[in-house]
Amino acid sequence: MKKELFELYSDYLLSSFGKTTATQLSSLVDGAYSHDQITRLLSRNHFDSKTLWQYVKPVVRQVEKNDGVLIVDDTTQEKQYSDENDLIAWHFDHVFG
Repeated sequence: MKKELFELYSDYLLSSFGKTTATQLSSLVDGAYSHDQITRLLSRNHFDSKTLWQYVKPVVRQVEKNDGVLIVDDTTQEKQYSDENDLIAWHFDHVFG
């Protein structure tokens, strides 16, 4: 896997506010990477939690301390009056039913 392209792609996903495409990324980098290169990266690799850990482990080890913990919070905050859109979806609230 090309690490530079993988990092570019992950940064692109993190910084985008809408739908993302390989064509759009290629356009953003003025063709430095083609749509086909990005598509091949995604289709030839298996991205799962093990892959993610292998990628972030060196960074985690640099900041690791004996008296610290890493907490991942995946809860959703209630916003009772928000409208649904492409990014905000309806979730069942056990408190209000």
